[in-house]
Amino acid sequence: MAPEKERSSFPRGQAIKRIVFLFLVWSLAWGPLQAQSSKPNLILIMADDLGYQDLSCYGSTKHKTPVLDKLAKEGIRLTSFYAGATVCTPSRMALLTGAYPPRAGWRGGVVGYGIKPLNGLAPEALTMGEVFKGAGYETALIGKWHLGDSPELQPMNQGFDTAYYIKKSNNQTKKLWRGDKLEVDPFNNSRLTEQFTREAISFIKTNREKPFFLYLPFTAPHFPAQAHPDWKGKSANGAYGDVIEELDARIGEILGTLKSTRLEKKTIVVFISDNGPEPGQKKWAHAGPYRGLKWSSLEGGTRVPCIIRWPGMIPAGRESDKLTTAIDLLPTLSHACGIELKKISKGIPKLDGLNVWGTLSGKSTQHPRTNMLYWQGWAVPQAIRVGDWKLYFDQVKEIQGSNKGPILIDLSKDPAEQKNLSARHPDKVKEMKTLAGNLLKEIEENTIPLGGPPIQQKGAQKESRWLK
Repeated sequence: MAPEKERSSFPRGQAIKRIVFLFLVWSLAWGPLQAQSSKPNLILIMADDLGYQDLSCYGSTKHKTPVLDKLAKEGIRLTSFYAGATVCTPSRMALLTGAYPPRAGWRGGVVGYGIKPLNGLAPEALTMGEVFKGAGYETALIGKWHLGDSPELQPMNQGFDTAYYIKKSNNQTKKLWRGDKLEVDPFNNSRLTEQFTREAISFIKTNREKPFFLYLPFTAPHFPAQAHPDWKGKSANGAYGDVIEELDARIGEILGTLKSTRLEKKTIVVFISDNGPEPGQKKWAHAGPYRGLKWSSLEGGTRVPCIIRWPGMIPAGRESDKLTTAIDLLPTLSHACGIELKKISKGIPKLDGLNVWGTLSGKSTQHPRTNMLYWQGWAVPQAIRVGDWKLYFDQVKEIQGSNKGPILIDLSKDPAEQKNLSARHPDKVKEMKTLAGNLLKEIEENTIPLGGPPIQQKGAQKESRWLK
């Protein structure tokens, strides 16, 4: 006789209810984790004062940058990408807020030079760190901050869970901080790139099981250019080239960590520069085929490299000349990560950035950005770009005849900005002047003050010369 089957101690109905209950518990416990783990990670790498043509994938014949060249081949390379401004502090303000820097109270200069150290990005400004932290990301700032020295203006109050950083440029400070604690004083400038890389790798490994946002603004190749001893004298372009080639190799270590931790395919990697080359390094730095350096609204001062990779989501080996700026990264990357920015945004400052994900992914031929304002180092914008046309509405010393009236340039035919076409196209000049005036008026009416102690503003933003 066959043995009798063991009977459950639960009646059939109760057993079913128990199974349903356990399934619900599992769903509640693991469902959010699964959803969380599906979010892509984001690593935003910023070089400091890197010129448009300082990478071999952008035309350099003096620097070997195999890592970034490979990154470009695996993703998209943007050739009409602009920093948020021509100098450090406003450029970083623009990047993190998705807004033109005057909306955050900027009137010129950088923290420690034109802006008092205790002033900087206001705590009430919504930053990229806060957006991603609010979406469940672990967030970190590793590198250069330069958005205020006072305790209330530090990255930990702007959405970053952890921070390992210097507060200003590497020529302005010798202090290296971890959170609100001073860790090294003085730091060794030749070791900073190495230290930031080690910290970034540690952060990635620690947070491999959850989504993370790593903002990694290196100090290289900002002066003084001092490479690690292992790279000293290795390039064909002096100390400046040594620093760039070390930076390239260090980024390779970070990308290698993504691969070894199996995070490569679920991590968006962005590489940009904060502005064009420092004038003191013009002998070694290159922005060609463009003229102009840091602090200048000429193309070389603000057009910078931009490489974005996301395997499987951004087709490999693409190039785009569509007009794109650093302020577009916040709405674009938020969208790519499934974050509804409108639900998070406090409207402080008002967003100027546009979502260009369709262009990056190749899923749309309609590019949303058609114009942008150029913000130079001091107080006011100097120019506006609409399509391929660029209009300077203030005096530009580097362009002959700028003291006589607006300068109109066709960038598609004249990337070096040598030919003034304003006399041939007066209607275009009028059209662009009107647009610039309207944009500037709206910006001036919707600003917030700099963070930190109250400062004496010199009245309303100075009106540009040829917009009067």
